[in-house]
Amino acid sequence: MADRIDLVTRSLRDATRREFDRRVDEQAARLTDTLPTGRLDSPTFGLGLELEAYAVDDAGRLARVPDTVLEGPCEKELGVHNVEFNTDPDQFDGDGIAVQAAQLRRDYRTVQRAADREGIAIVLDATWTIPPPEGSRAYLADARETEGVTIAENMTPSPRYRAIDNDILGQTGGSISLSVPGVERTFPSILFESLASSIQPHLQVPDSEAYPRYYNTALGTLGPVLALATNSPLLPPDLYDVDDPHRVLDDTYHELRIPVFEQSINGAWEKVRFPREIRHAAETVDRLVEDPTCAPFLREWLVDDDREAFPDLFWELNHKRGTYWRWLRTVIGGQPVDRGDRWSIRIEYRPLPTQPTITENVGLQCLVAGLVRGLCAVDHPLVTLDRGAAERSFYAAVEDGLDAELAWVTVDGDRTTDRTAIYEELFEFARRGLREQGVPAATIEEYLDPIEARWTDRTTPSRWKLARVTDHLDAGRRFDDAVAEMQTEYFRRAKSGVPIAEWS
Repeated sequence: MADRIDLVTRSLRDATRREFDRRVDEQAARLTDTLPTGRLDSPTFGLGLELEAYAVDDAGRLARVPDTVLEGPCEKELGVHNVEFNTDPDQFDGDGIAVQAAQLRRDYRTVQRAADREGIAIVLDATWTIPPPEGSRAYLADARETEGVTIAENMTPSPRYRAIDNDILGQTGGSISLSVPGVERTFPSILFESLASSIQPHLQVPDSEAYPRYYNTALGTLGPVLALATNSPLLPPDLYDVDDPHRVLDDTYHELRIPVFEQSINGAWEKVRFPREIRHAAETVDRLVEDPTCAPFLREWLVDDDREAFPDLFWELNHKRGTYWRWLRTVIGGQPVDRGDRWSIRIEYRPLPTQPTITENVGLQCLVAGLVRGLCAVDHPLVTLDRGAAERSFYAAVEDGLDAELAWVTVDGDRTTDRTAIYEELFEFARRGLREQGVPAATIEEYLDPIEARWTDRTTPSRWKLARVTDHLDAGRRFDDAVAEMQTEYFRRAKSGVPIAEWS
């Protein structure tokens, strides 16, 4: 504990911030000088995925992940109840998709078996709503001060997480507010962010000069893709102060993860937001440098040797990227899929919540990668959609899901808000992009059909959840019980592996 507190204290010093920023500036200049050499170019497109999940006990309540479970193929996340799965990068083709899906299924089964032995379960969901035994307010507010450092008891005891927490608390007067329909709360840490989990598809682009077109095209897809994925319409019921739960259901957003994450950070700096277009790859480095520094660490605190890999040569710059929270983010460096002596440049697609089944999570990975690839393969004019319209489309999807007023530019160059036209093109070009990468037709339909069925049947996880809670309320259940019954049914159905569009 003393070492962890010492690292947090050192991170918060002005001298650390000055030295960290100096190194970031120097490393950014070095990296920018490298970009024209083609060091970021690679032979092919690549895929990767991050997938977050939760632990619950035998009563379905939020639970701590034991160390024995974390010894498996998963990683810690912000809360002690969170885990994260990561796939290794693979070539974007049919074989690569098969490897991605197989790794996720294998790792999830392995971790689930370890969890079973500990009497808990790992759940694929976006916001767990059955409170822990002591209640959500007590759980999220359990914090103390030690040697001038705030310690949130249910936050993973990572110096990085605690440094981020304390840096933000120092900017916000020691508390952080959350305001969403039906909930007005203040907390002593950013831990409430850990209620929400996500998937983050990665698309490695082989040509750094072409990268801006892929990135800017992806911006225009954020709203329509998120509308298909919404899965966090409710928080734990004991966080609400309302007399009429039906009004909560009417007023709530379909994707609360977006405001929860934004509000956990943005009281200090507006770091979590919809991004701007870029003109060239070097501009992504400039934006990172300009972003406010949060929780700086220095390489020698954590790394002893003198390696020459990208994460070591650009250690502080890479560390700063970890607090550059845009809903679409560029990642430079990392292992290219060809494992050669090169780096890479990739899009990290960040707004999507965790989905009920592995098939649907991989389905969204295929949708994102196929869509961006397919649109760029034909020079689709979606790239001309202005940022303001794309941003409004995104936040409309946050609030209204599939009912949102979305913005799009058709292949003929016409601006439209017609959702039928939008989704016809969205799935057409997603399939086009997958075919462009040699993905077999059977694989395309295996992963896109369950996602497209959400549009044709007007069913998303958030819609299903709200409908189930409404049914239970209409049957006379209390709000807490109605939500708990919905959540229990969600878990049971998700374990079956049947996609949400087939849940009756």
